[in-house]
Amino acid sequence: MTQPPKTPDGRYIVVRGRLWRASNPGLSSVERQTQVDRLMAARRRVRSDDGDEKAAARAEVDAAKRALGERGPVWWHDGAPDYNRHMARNTPYAEWFARLPQPDRDD
Repeated sequence: MTQPPKTPDGRYIVVRGRLWRASNPGLSSVERQTQVDRLMAARRRVRSDDGDEKAAARAEVDAAKRALGERGPVWWHDGAPDYNRHMARNTPYAEWFARLPQPDRDD
């Protein structure tokens, strides 16, 4: 599986033309892997068909994504706004995005 393009500043990945906040690069490799493992386990539980478990699993997904820096407060400290979930073409990344090869843009 190929990795999605990452914005030049490393803050976002692009999936189907939409920006998604990348994990905090300041996390240690151990902490990052711990949270990724937690996230994957919670996602598997979300896919299970147990209604009671599903709500708790969704909360665990959210907690892991927050710990990774993909949700919640931004992990950068320069005051730049958060463009998470915005279409890349409608953000300051538009020119960079337009220069990507078509398969990477996927818009």
